[in-house]
Amino acid sequence: MSNPPSAAPQPEGSAASPHSSEPQFPQAQEPRAKGGRSFAPLRSITALILREMATRYARTPGGYIWGLLEPLAAIIFLSVGFSLIIRTPSLGNSFLLFYATGYMPFDLYGSVSTKTSQAINFSKPLLQFPAVTWIDAVLARFLLNSLTSILVSAILLTGILSVIDSRTIIALPTIVQAIAATLVLGLGVGTLNCALTGLYPAWGIAWSIFTRPLFLASGIFYLYEDLPPLARDILWYNPLMHIISLARSGFFPSYNPSYVNMAYVFSVGLILLVLGLLLMGRYHRDILQN
Repeated sequence: MSNPPSAAPQPEGSAASPHSSEPQFPQAQEPRAKGGRSFAPLRSITALILREMATRYARTPGGYIWGLLEPLAAIIFLSVGFSLIIRTPSLGNSFLLFYATGYMPFDLYGSVSTKTSQAINFSKPLLQFPAVTWIDAVLARFLLNSLTSILVSAILLTGILSVIDSRTIIALPTIVQAIAATLVLGLGVGTLNCALTGLYPAWGIAWSIFTRPLFLASGIFYLYEDLPPLARDILWYNPLMHIISLARSGFFPSYNPSYVNMAYVFSVGLILLVLGLLLMGRYHRDILQN
């Protein structure tokens, strides 16, 4: 009498019953992480920054030296010119320091807002690549020009303080707050203008004409407290007036601008930034095709 045939051996690790008719499938594997694209936005922003540095500075004789000499020359010429008219500045005893503490915040705002507003036009050929987005272009221009202007301001103000006998006590937290407010305002204005200029090319010219009086209406050459009441009521709504007065209070301990409202300045900058981001998110394809 023959023995019954033995059951077929089960695969090792299988939990199925020998009498089960269900097909057996291999265990699912975990998907592999895409490590190659983890820092793609950071790489794009870094590449755009290096491209602009090479375009603006590396091909010019003197390179970064011109970025230092331009604001220094403006401060010296203005200081010499006004010293011939007015004997003493409104604060302290140095025209050079008084005008530098007003001009450098204004120059930081102007550099950040202007360069950010031109981000799409400057990087338009690279934005045809899927790896580069309009946000990368805006952030790259904002970061490069912010860091460059802050570095130039630090070098110039350090040199001025080492030359003159001002006995200044620097309030670093106040200065940092003024710089932060300037950057937020400049980024907000620049992002909104980037969208509006892309949609309406004539807007850039109109904005340049409209804001030209800001150089005289932001308190670079005078104090807010020295103005007549009507002028104070109008210029209070200029965010740069608050920023420059706050920056000056960080260099002149005796100056306490009670009218400064930094909540107002940050609110204006953030509202403009949100509007600019909404417009860019909605119309960036139309802007790239113009």
